[in-house]
Amino acid sequence: MVKEFENKNYWALILGGSSGLGLATAKKLAAHGMNICIVHRDSRFQETEIGIEFNKIKAEGIQFISFNMDAINPEKRQKIINDLPLYLGKKGKIRTLVHSIAKGNLKPMIGDNESTLKNDDFILTINAMAISLYDWTKALFEANLFAEDTRIISFTSEGNTKPWKNYAAVSAAKVALEALSRNIALEFAPCGIRANCIQAGVTNTASLQMIPGNEKIKKYSLFRNPFKRLTIPEDVANVVYLLCKDEASWINGSIIPVDGGEHIS
Repeated sequence: MVKEFENKNYWALILGGSSGLGLATAKKLAAHGMNICIVHRDSRFQETEIGIEFNKIKAEGIQFISFNMDAINPEKRQKIINDLPLYLGKKGKIRTLVHSIAKGNLKPMIGDNESTLKNDDFILTINAMAISLYDWTKALFEANLFAEDTRIISFTSEGNTKPWKNYAAVSAAKVALEALSRNIALEFAPCGIRANCIQAGVTNTASLQMIPGNEKIKKYSLFRNPFKRLTIPEDVANVVYLLCKDEASWINGSIIPVDGGEHIS
């Protein structure tokens, strides 16, 4: 395997990298020689399982650090950014920022005896799954931690245009995420920063399993998909890797479907 990022002092900072798309991305980029920093929020009960996955990344021979902190908390975010230069060293820079935060409310808009969406639910979800992309981008930029050619990548879904039950808050967040990504692509471009969203196909992650009716979503996706399978995290990680390559420098401000053609059916 060609390790084109090796010995370039490149780092990938992955927000939400202990499972799903974020973890698959960390493994893929590490395999190609990129140093990895993961910010995640997990309980002590998950430490053993997560530690096994992190050890697989370290086995690639790259530098690795992780912070088990709330990436949404402004004070925690600033502490991480203050500590990063100690790990990156004088020459280390963040080549890739990956936003893979899945923290939102999956409540119905109407109902009799169950909790329904409130204004605060939208605020929490949009802040966590969209605005935090800008918060981290701006903070890292002001700390001068980005490389000269930085790639900012976030994950959206087909829920950006198609309504799903109980998905209203997350859907609103995905639309906001895409808008922010496009504006980052425009306003930060003179500083050498590219930003793109990957619209992943239906992927059987822990986040999907939390959505009520997810079995119907998976069944319908299998029916629609030209290849008759669900997207897997590695499919998405492969495209993150492609977007990180030098040859992808002219891709900016895009929403890129990675679903095997699921969206065309």
